[in-house]
Amino acid sequence: MAQDTIFSPFFATVFLTLLVWVYMYIRRISFFTSLKSHSLDMAVPTTPEQLAQISPPSVSNPSDNLKNLFEIPVIFYALVLYLFMTKQVDAVYVNAAWVFVIFRALHSIVHCTFNFIMVRFYLYLFATLAVWFITIRAAIIHFGT
Repeated sequence: MAQDTIFSPFFATVFLTLLVWVYMYIRRISFFTSLKSHSLDMAVPTTPEQLAQISPPSVSNPSDNLKNLFEIPVIFYALVLYLFMTKQVDAVYVNAAWVFVIFRALHSIVHCTFNFIMVRFYLYLFATLAVWFITIRAAIIHFGT
């Protein structure tokens, strides 16, 4: 298997982050615009804390999801680079990486829209289990040689 095939799920995760970032700003700009047009007495928030206090879920959930995309995915990125640099990329790793990407994308869709907590939890769990699988397999192979 070509070693660079691992970069397809890698960049899919990066582009997921970009999409969530764009969506977050669309929701925020829309929210700020509505604040200015609907209430002349309400001050526009100037700090992240003030924004969090007055933001509805349609604004805060995409922001929270973007933060999530800088947690477990960071481990995923490091693993991809490790696997590529050590020439260990195989079909098992690539498939596990795609499992991670698919479940993270579904998690982001749920989190940024209707946000049903239990659905979101299981999507996050399956995505994270894929990363831990990659981690454990890579560690066993690394320390077993």
